[in-house]
Amino acid sequence: MEWGTITDWLASHGVRILIIVLVCLALYFLLKRAVPPALRLTVSKRMAKKPEEEAEKRTKTLSRIFVSTGAVLIIVAAAFMILAEIGINITPVVAGFGIAGVAIGFGAQSLVRDLIAGLFILLENQYSVGDVVRIADISGLVEEINLRRTILRDLDGVVHVVPNGEIRVASNFTQEWSRVNMNVSVGYGEDLDHVIEVLNRIGKEMAEDPYWGELIIGAPQVLRVDAFEDSGIAIKILGETKPIRQWDVMGELRRRIKKVFDEEGIEIPWPHTKVYFGSPPPTGVPTEAPAPPRPPSEVLPPTEEEGE
Repeated sequence: MEWGTITDWLASHGVRILIIVLVCLALYFLLKRAVPPALRLTVSKRMAKKPEEEAEKRTKTLSRIFVSTGAVLIIVAAAFMILAEIGINITPVVAGFGIAGVAIGFGAQSLVRDLIAGLFILLENQYSVGDVVRIADISGLVEEINLRRTILRDLDGVVHVVPNGEIRVASNFTQEWSRVNMNVSVGYGEDLDHVIEVLNRIGKEMAEDPYWGELIIGAPQVLRVDAFEDSGIAIKILGETKPIRQWDVMGELRRRIKKVFDEEGIEIPWPHTKVYFGSPPPTGVPTEAPAPPRPPSEVLPPTEEEGE
């Protein structure tokens, strides 16, 4: 092939290929710029009565899905146009993809199941990026969702990749609001009315705190005397917080309860065993009653040694 032929080809087809690449890049950057604001506006209208954090998590989740899916479509379209520009007939390629798709469909039923499950997770808003969930017996923070799998990170920093088709039950700990749910044990000798009054006061003071009050929706309050345990009486406390902040609030609540209980002299029981030892009998007191005297008929005759 002569140099002139190459330059002619580049002058005609090369420029078109470059234009295709530039247009596809422009579409991708436009997609990244335009999709999040448009979704934020739409989601905010539909979730106007729900917390702002929920709308933001929903927007972030859908934005990632739309942008990634759009990027794949742009790349596929660009590849086909470039192949056609090079001179490759894409009709057999498309037909081959169709046949391969049917073959893959029979052998990749689990993949199809994952995609369908992921679609329903997104449509039903079961959870979003930033939620703390338990799925497939794994608990963690949702870092990423797409149509095929969900990525969780637990408290140990371990990343778990869960195929959406494996999810039977999804438990969301942080959707819209979260709950303080904890038991506090006190000794059996304590005045329960006084203990309940102290606990309610602690919860009210915490809800009025400038920092913690911003995280609390409903002040932690005593619900009931929950159980008679081995070492103490369990009292259940409930309250509502902003999403994902219940663990922070419960940690601070425990710290304040311990401090106030120490000041009030309220016992927080711990497992222990009391051992009682019997006292010895007083000196000179027989430990057993003397045997009654035998009648004469039952007295045995002395032995020869005793007679001597």
